[in-house]
Amino acid sequence: MKLLFNNSIFFRSVIAFFLSICMALVFHKKMILYQIKKKKIGEKIRDIGLVGQKKKEGTPTMGGIIIIISSLIPTFFLSALKNVYVMILIVTTLYMGCIGFIDDYIKIKYNKNGLHGIGKILGQIILGIFIGSTMSFHKNVTLNLKNKDYNNSKESIPTYFSLEREHVFKTTLPMMNHRNEFDYAYLLKWYNQKWEKHTWMIFIPIVIGITVSLSNGANLTDGIDGLTAGISSIILLTLSLLSFISSNKNLSFYLHLIYIPNIGEISIFSFSFLGALIGFLWYNTYPAQIFMGDTGSLTIGGVISALAIITRKELILPILGGIFLIENISVIIQVLYFKYSKIKYGIGKRIFLMAPLHHHFQKLGYHESKIVNRFFIIQMILSVVVVLMVIVL
Repeated sequence: MKLLFNNSIFFRSVIAFFLSICMALVFHKKMILYQIKKKKIGEKIRDIGLVGQKKKEGTPTMGGIIIIISSLIPTFFLSALKNVYVMILIVTTLYMGCIGFIDDYIKIKYNKNGLHGIGKILGQIILGIFIGSTMSFHKNVTLNLKNKDYNNSKESIPTYFSLEREHVFKTTLPMMNHRNEFDYAYLLKWYNQKWEKHTWMIFIPIVIGITVSLSNGANLTDGIDGLTAGISSIILLTLSLLSFISSNKNLSFYLHLIYIPNIGEISIFSFSFLGALIGFLWYNTYPAQIFMGDTGSLTIGGVISALAIITRKELILPILGGIFLIENISVIIQVLYFKYSKIKYGIGKRIFLMAPLHHHFQKLGYHESKIVNRFFIIQMILSVVVVLMVIVL
């Protein structure tokens, strides 16, 4: 183990990636066989009039448990657990996994509707407060600030990072300036310089909003085989690439990204989680042999939002997580228009044939495999656009 820690973060990340894939492939297979044998833990499908829907009744579920186990075990053995960013990700995974597990358990044992929506949102808000507060007040959450005289000096790159680390609320915002940086403190400093110390009052609500929307988006997207796992894998790979750049002084300087000290350790977790998702996707592609359940989907949304916030990339999530956002918006629009039309016309009307959006395309007659593949293509395009915006423009 000591030998592993003496090697690079990249080396440990590669080991964690392949270890998590192997664990996921083995554990998911055993879980599928166990649930089929017991015939007690199967997905209960609500009848919403979709073709092939009832065939999925009884499919093994709660695969999210294996995703969590397969991602955390390599993290525990290969990463520095004292690192504040790793700690945030571990807590996020376990906490959202517990909420999802409770929801799945209620669905299987008692009620198809599962945990009440307000309960889920309250749990997501608590997580957002935890992540936002830790990022706001923990002493080890710092950035190396740019030397103000750097542009007028002939010093080398290390001088650029020679200042003492400080706690600031800076994040990445493409095309904001030549460094692609935005400081949340600007929202208060423009009015009164003394208000800068209260920036956390703006930052934490933004973190809560991101956590709630992304967790719900991942949960809503998990409606057809392989969709959430595949999209999340592409998003995670993109965030992992950007976090690797931000962890390196020279790369972050040349590619115009914020350099974040001690952020490199999260690569082990992110690659472990990516490997766990790929291992799950092996069994979740159409026709699915196992579903992740809310244990998986809520955890995925929480982890992606936490990763984005930790790596100071949360403001690019509307693009990078565009599919999750659209799925969320489609449900909101559908519900609001239905209520509005019912009040105005006496009968509820719908904009989409069914929400979330992927069900709309199913109602139009598209096979779910075609929908999933096209969503994958869209997500790859969104990821490329984000990378180009961040490191090129």
